[in-house]
Amino acid sequence: MNLSYYPGCSLHGSSREYDVSTKAVCRALGIELRELDDWICCGASSGHSLDETLSFALPAKNLKLASESGLDLLVPCAACYNRLKAARRAIKESESVRKTTKDLLDFDGGDNGPEILNWIELLKERIGLDALAAQLRKPLTGLKAVCYYGCLLVRPQAVTGFDHPEHPRSMEEILRILGAEPLRWASAAECCGGSLSLSRSEIVKDLVDGIVHAAVEAGAGVIVTLCPLCLENLDMRQSRGSLPILYLTELLGLALGLEEAPGWIKKHMIDPTPLLGSLRLIP
Repeated sequence: MNLSYYPGCSLHGSSREYDVSTKAVCRALGIELRELDDWICCGASSGHSLDETLSFALPAKNLKLASESGLDLLVPCAACYNRLKAARRAIKESESVRKTTKDLLDFDGGDNGPEILNWIELLKERIGLDALAAQLRKPLTGLKAVCYYGCLLVRPQAVTGFDHPEHPRSMEEILRILGAEPLRWASAAECCGGSLSLSRSEIVKDLVDGIVHAAVEAGAGVIVTLCPLCLENLDMRQSRGSLPILYLTELLGLALGLEEAPGWIKKHMIDPTPLLGSLRLIP
């Protein structure tokens, strides 16, 4: 399987472990990723709130590159995924937006543009959970986890098309396949404060502590996410400072038995190695 790949700014910066684990897991699953040439920032999370034209023109530039590649597009970052999906919808539904993108970028959205995929869609719809299960080498037995979707994968549902805007369950299906125990909890789609991390950190701290408290109450040993900003907020801003936060791709790497996987998980602020070591999931 060949896919074009849009890493976005976070995966080339503060979330390098997400980029590295994405590429490694894709190689293991037989997926060739072709990173878009000369991609640009999608506008998350400030551009789209400052200027309406930027809100669709920035992601539209990347949609144009993906269209030219002729391949469907993997977008691991939840914020980038949301912006690209929102731009495609705006171009499709608004004549004025379509005209502006045509004038600025010589791009009108394309009648049959590439499908925009997040990791959950890739695993469930393209790989297939049975096929994924057949490739596991080290099931995540004993790992109790809660899945944290945040805001941007699931909302607005008209844009993302996710299974449910408040009570999603798709990531839990994948964790079960990996051998982990996904736990029910009430904060899977709560907001962590997003772009307020630096400007209003006191608000973010309160939101994060509420999410972490709910995860601990549920009995979780780890929170699993697909959003770089969510991971950074939960990893850095929690008062407890003891509940690890991991990307789904990092757990995929462990379950697939990738030798390099233990190196990724050491890059987080809260060290997950005591938990994973106690479960014999890492040396």
